[in-house]
Order: sequence, then C-alpha cells, then structure tokens
Amino acid sequence: MPPLRILISNDDGVFADGIQTLAAEAAERGHRVTVVCPDQERSATGHGLTLQTPLRAERADELFSPGVTAWACSGNPSDCVKLALCSLLEEPPDLVLSGINHGPNLGTDVMYSGTVAAAMEGTIEGLPSLAVSSADFRWRQFGPAAALALDVAEAMLQQGWPEGLLLSLNVPPRPADQIGPLRWCRTAQRRYVDQFDRRVDPRGRTYWWLAGEVVNDLEATVAGPDDWPVDVAWVEAGGASLSPLQPELFWRGRCDTLPQLGALSSGRTARNEG
Repeated sequence: MPPLRILISNDDGVFADGIQTLAAEAAERGHRVTVVCPDQERSATGHGLTLQTPLRAERADELFSPGVTAWACSGNPSDCVKLALCSLLEEPPDLVLSGINHGPNLGTDVMYSGTVAAAMEGTIEGLPSLAVSSADFRWRQFGPAAALALDVAEAMLQQGWPEGLLLSLNVPPRPADQIGPLRWCRTAQRRYVDQFDRRVDPRGRTYWWLAGEVVNDLEATVAGPDDWPVDVAWVEAGGASLSPLQPELFWRGRCDTLPQLGALSSGRTARNEG
C-alpha cells in the first residue's frame, strides 16, 4: 500500500500511551501521520463542541515518534478533528483514526465516547474513519490493538470503504497471540445503575460523583444480522469486535406504528378554538 496521510485523535489526551502507540505503528508502516488531540483527558465528552471560548493548539511533536507531527488542542475530540481538517492540515487526510482508547467503547457507550465522536467527525466530513479501543481500563499493552487497527484500516481502504461508514474496533486485553478472531459485531444494549455517588465536601456542601455499575442486556433486540455476535459478549470471550456505525440516528422501527400527527396536535387545536 502506498503511504497514507493519516489524522489521529483521541479523548484520553496528548500524553496517553494509546495514541502514542497508534501513531508510532502508523509511522513505522511509512504513513504520513499528524496527531491533533486534546491537551488533557476529555473522556466521555461525546460529540461536544467548544463554542463559548477560543480554541488553542500547540505543537507537541516531542511526545511522539520521529516523523509524527503533533498538536495538543484545548478543545474536545470533535473540536480537534474539525480544527485539523479546516485549519491545521495542508491537505485532507486519506484516513482518520481515533484512539487507542484506554477502556472499551462497547454497546451504547458509543453515544458518550469522545473517541468514537472524533472518528465520527471524520465520517461526517466524508473521510474513512475508524475508532479503536482497548477493552480494559487497566490494560496498557497497546501494541496488538494498534497493529490490528492499521491492518483493518489498510485492508478496508484496499477493498473499498463504503461511504458514510464509521468503524468501531474493540480489542480484548490480551497479548497478540491470545486474541481471538476478528468478527463483525452488533452493538449491545448497555446501561448503568446507581450512577451518582452523593458526597459531602469539607465545607458541608453536597456534591455528586458520576460512578455506577454497567449492566449489559445481552437478550435485548439490537440492530444488525442475527448471526453476528454482540460486541460485549464477543470481546468478553476474547475476540476482537468490529462494528459498523453511521452518523444517522433515524429511528429504525416501523414508521406505520407512529400515531397520526392530527392526534398529537388535537389538544392544541381545541385550546385555540376555545
């Protein structure tokens, strides 16, 4: 494969081992790598944009492998990709990568993930984009996930990346020779219980800390082919999951089950007539 222009971002920040490992893997393969990522951790910021304060970006090449151009940005992951595409890059990238996230992005977690949001920003701009996550917060051996992410992205580009497709790759916390097969996976239903821990500070004021325990509903009906495994179960079994996502959030249920709009606005009509 000829060298690619690759833009890399994340939500764990410029000092994170995951993004440094991913950038090093891409550079070692001969690709032209530019990193534009948050200057500090901004996990679970979703697709938030910075509108009320200016964005600042400083060069951070010294944190990365030789040949990698890097910027640390004061904004969220989506800000970073927008700024890179609109102002920092001299020419558009062939590929957008986001990660490697320090922890999983499985099931409905993709709605909150800054890692997925950064890649989604690339998809919205019409660019092939992939988010990669290491499915354990304590695992720090990012080499296998980086290699698999580049393998998947390069192969997808060679075979033809479908328009509007975002890929989310979750890699189990295992050495490379112990990772199970890569499978296309559906995204599970995943929610949290007891989400807030109520505490009192030294001055007697109440505050809340977002915590909670995850609950996976592996029996819930989810989108995708029935013969595809669910991402949570597949990763827990030791395999790597690859899920196709898209920016479109339109309801996938039957539209003929929605009520007629006249019935929804009848109360307003009655009030107007009265």
